[in-house]
Amino acid sequence: MIGRRHLMGAALAAAFPSMPLARATRQEPSAMKFRMTFDRHSMTATLHDTPAARELLRMLPLDLAIGDYSTNEKIAYLPRRLTEIRDEPFGGERPGDIAYYAPWGNLVFYYASYRYSKGLIRLGRFDDGFEPLLIRGDYPLRIAPA
Repeated sequence: MIGRRHLMGAALAAAFPSMPLARATRQEPSAMKFRMTFDRHSMTATLHDTPAARELLRMLPLDLAIGDYSTNEKIAYLPRRLTEIRDEPFGGERPGDIAYYAPWGNLVFYYASYRYSKGLIRLGRFDDGFEPLLIRGDYPLRIAPA
């Protein structure tokens, strides 16, 4: 015996054949990516789906300055502080990570080992390596959606 719902679904499918049927599985959100360009180098990154990363993406495109800080990172100051942050400890720190340091309001691009510290919010990772970050010096920086 065919139920009323089954008949209704078949009738709708016949009436609108070009419309895709609803899927029972949830689709993954689209990737959150940006392209970073400085000193003739271009790098792409994928950001985590977090409030802070979404806020950063809404700010793009940005023209900033990137420079060396310490022996393991480059930094760039944003024109304004991110407000949608959650300061939660994390592990698995490794070169290629991108973070936001809330106390200073800057982006951090790691090219060597580092450890989580209070106020550090991990935003994402570079897709294809981080070697251009090893170039010492200060440069104009462009960050735009990829």
